[in-house]
Amino acid sequence: MNCIIREMVTEDTKQVQYAAKKSWNATYEGIIPIEIQDNFLKGAYNNQMMERRLEHSLMLVAEAENTIAGFANFTPVNQQGQTELSAIYLLPGYQGEGIGSALLNAGIEKLKDVKEIHLDVEKENTIGMAFYKAKGFKIVDEYNENFDGHILKTVRMVLAL
Repeated sequence: MNCIIREMVTEDTKQVQYAAKKSWNATYEGIIPIEIQDNFLKGAYNNQMMERRLEHSLMLVAEAENTIAGFANFTPVNQQGQTELSAIYLLPGYQGEGIGSALLNAGIEKLKDVKEIHLDVEKENTIGMAFYKAKGFKIVDEYNENFDGHILKTVRMVLAL
């Protein structure tokens, strides 16, 4: 699928918020209760948080068919050459088209001096787990996480570059 990967601009906010919600709802159905998903999304993707993400991290969007098909969010690279991939979400209809890989690769390209990418993924998120394993991420830890009163089995993964 043809898509353009570019840095997010303020005008993309509503579409990125929509992509986050649709991706979360599809991915975590049956894993995280919907009211907990909604609480998380309201806090993590409200307008103020989106402004903060734009100012203090690398936000990339994938534009396909005149819409934001997905996005990725990387923290700044620290002194050890590490970044956190805090989000990589795609609208369900765009999964499996190479867009997630394009977002990941663009982030690696844009982040100067990055040596490791760290992330947390829910163990029951089978699509996410398969994607990260296919990209070479290795499991370094597993732990239970209290997510707004709901216990999740979380996997910590790292990609060495």
